[in-house]
Amino acid sequence: MVLLPELTNFGDQGQTLDVAAHFGTLGAVMIYVRREIWSMIKGFFTFGKADKEGLALSLMLIVASLPVIAVGLIIEIIDPAFLRLAVTVAIANLVFAGLLFKADKDFPPSREMATLGYKDALLLGMAQIFALIPGTSRSGVTMTAARARGFDRLSSARFSMLMAVPVILGAAVLKSRHFFDSANEVAIGQAALVAGLSLVTALIAIRFMMGWLAKADFKIFVYYRLALGLVLLGALSVGAI
Repeated sequence: MVLLPELTNFGDQGQTLDVAAHFGTLGAVMIYVRREIWSMIKGFFTFGKADKEGLALSLMLIVASLPVIAVGLIIEIIDPAFLRLAVTVAIANLVFAGLLFKADKDFPPSREMATLGYKDALLLGMAQIFALIPGTSRSGVTMTAARARGFDRLSSARFSMLMAVPVILGAAVLKSRHFFDSANEVAIGQAALVAGLSLVTALIAIRFMMGWLAKADFKIFVYYRLALGLVLLGALSVGAI
């Protein structure tokens, strides 16, 4: 979303369509982790009587979400321009690709999601703050942190998807006030189309990723991010973008 205006003649699509795209992704995530979400709802509203595991998971998700919500609100106020630059995306891809490779290589996948604790949730939540930098990848940085805590790849990916729910929902609520202030039929139609396409492509991407991680590692994603970062830096150096 940051690179499209840089690589084409299109103008910056603005944060409204950014949120619409993420809202579609949110729908896909909620469909995929619907069992965990239902368990959390039951556990939270029955205060653990019906489902203690669901209550614990919901509380850990709150703990994991607080850091990025707090920092996100500050960034919303400051609105630093460097967060929407191609060079930021390039550098973030290179740095966090290296961290993902190291975490996946150096830490044996010895833990499952059932062993997740509040300390794990807080550390993963702290890592999620870096996702506010475009090119970092919210799922990438949280899975990197989870692998560094010894979680297996599927568990890392699954909790990362759960962490996306409150963060994307919060961003959508925060940004939607600007949308409705200047809403018109064209803007609503564009946002709905973007959200719908994002929902479909995210479902396909999630299915591919989970299927891949069941039998392989993160190297394919590391290589992609390194290649993207280097290509962007090269294009920037010759003034192509």
